Amino acid sequence: MCGIWALFGSDDCLSVQCLSAMKIAHRGPDAFRFENVNGYTNCCFGFHRLAVVDQLFGMQPIRVKKYPYLWLCYNGEIYNHKKLQHHFEFEYQTKVDGEIILHLYDKGGIEQTVCMLDGVFAFILLDTANKKVFLGRDTYGVRPLFKAMTEDGFLAVCSEAKGLVNLKHSMTPFLKVEPFFPGHYEVLDLKPNGKVASVEMVKYHHCRDEPLHALYDSVEKLFPGFEIETVKSNLRILFDNAIKKRLMTDRRIGCLLSGGLDSSLVAATLLKQLKEAQVQYPLQTFAIGMEDSPDLLAARKVANHIGSEHHEVLFNSEEGIQVLDEVIFSLETYDITTVRASVGMYLISKYIRKNTDSVVIFSGEGSDELTQGYIYFHKAPSPEKAEEESERLLRELYLFDVLRADRTTAAHGLELRVPFLDHRFSSYYLSLPPDMRVPKNGIEKHLLRETFEDSNLIPKEILWRPKEAFSDGITSVKNSWFQILQDYIEHQVDDAAMASAAQKFPINTPKTKEGYYYRQIFEHHYPGRADWLPHYWMPRWTSATDPSARTLTHYKASAKA
Repeated sequence: MCGIWALFGSDDCLSVQCLSAMKIAHRGPDAFRFENVNGYTNCCFGFHRLAVVDQLFGMQPIRVKKYPYLWLCYNGEIYNHKKLQHHFEFEYQTKVDGEIILHLYDKGGIEQTVCMLDGVFAFILLDTANKKVFLGRDTYGVRPLFKAMTEDGFLAVCSEAKGLVNLKHSMTPFLKVEPFFPGHYEVLDLKPNGKVASVEMVKYHHCRDEPLHALYDSVEKLFPGFEIETVKSNLRILFDNAIKKRLMTDRRIGCLLSGGLDSSLVAATLLKQLKEAQVQYPLQTFAIGMEDSPDLLAARKVANHIGSEHHEVLFNSEEGIQVLDEVIFSLETYDITTVRASVGMYLISKYIRKNTDSVVIFSGEGSDELTQGYIYFHKAPSPEKAEEESERLLRELYLFDVLRADRTTAAHGLELRVPFLDHRFSSYYLSLPPDMRVPKNGIEKHLLRETFEDSNLIPKEILWRPKEAFSDGITSVKNSWFQILQDYIEHQVDDAAMASAAQKFPINTPKTKEGYYYRQIFEHHYPGRADWLPHYWMPRWTSATDPSARTLTHYKASAKA
């Protein structure tokens, strides 16, 4: 995990522009570098490093003797870099996983390069010999990337939007900043004056397709067919492998543990893998909640079952409310459900950074979207409609859950790893017949639960525990987090402000005082940037007016059961 930043064709003084790069210093607390590009006085790279792999040669931009004309700045982990190195017999100069990008590009060009990378990444690759700049981002956008480009060819790229919004450019007083789409790469021509022109933007991978790098994967052979036992066996193999490959690090590994199905499966499998790898330290697991939080109780059960070194972080409503401003600044969004869920994750990340030496943090993100875990999937009109919705959620992860997971951890210099979004695991899951993946017997994620039924990985009552949204599970059922927030905000936003909300906020006009309050904070930090969020996250196939699962009738029925 780190922060990347680059400018091409800047009209303004680089030393002034570079101050913007300091806005993402939290992403890389271990080291920092600016480097101007030889021969281009108005182009430069900025890099904030969190040293996770190769302590000695991990600084960026990465340049190697063999390709003096290539410059690479990337944020991410390439899990198959050693396999590809051995397969193609590349000669490495460093132990940095990103070095593989240079060799693959030299061998087969940009298209083959991005398709061969098994991992999460956002990169800027400069080829001064061929006068090209390339940008690329992983399939689900697990690693963030933003860009700004003007009509006259000034290009600015950064891990977070906050590193771009204050940049100056003679052509425009207000630089348009937008997220770079996941699963895409862009090719740009580099002009002699350091400015660029976009040549093409290419979608190189769809989440349903098996990735090209699967050809070089050493995962054991999967069995063909959709018999339930075959499918369960394949899913266990792929999930195990998804976690195993993510052990790649020189820093201590920890795991978020809410006591829900997803994080519990990750924590239990991770602990098993660490033992097999003979890692000497105990796995630290982390749970957060208020008094009477169902998540804390469930997480404690799991930690006792698997034998992790468990940490419980207690917070009260005042502490949660106090960090809203910091959280929204970190997130760069005003989406209601994202803000609610981010408070707990922000506070627990702060605790991990301050009180432990765990740096690489595993979590269960992505499972709800992939395995149809949200409660509203019970209302899906058909398995095919549920499949469509699942894929839509995966496409939009970079705007919601993956955004939350990255920013709340990165704000405290932690690196998050999300095995449920592993290419092989997710493409296999999406290849299964639609009716295998829908909720069954009133229980969402039925297939995933069934897959681990006989494994004794986690306690049975956790394996079959109904879905509890993270922002709700951290508080007691009697007084939900969203209710606490709404009660507080009721006195912060008056009725007159709500009445004129449409005039003040014509894009995504907030319908509630809570939405209005978050939007005010967002506009204070990022004025005029409301279009970063195309729409609010809301459940489908229901008349819900609030994103909380606790407001849905299905939740209320299962809570009484």
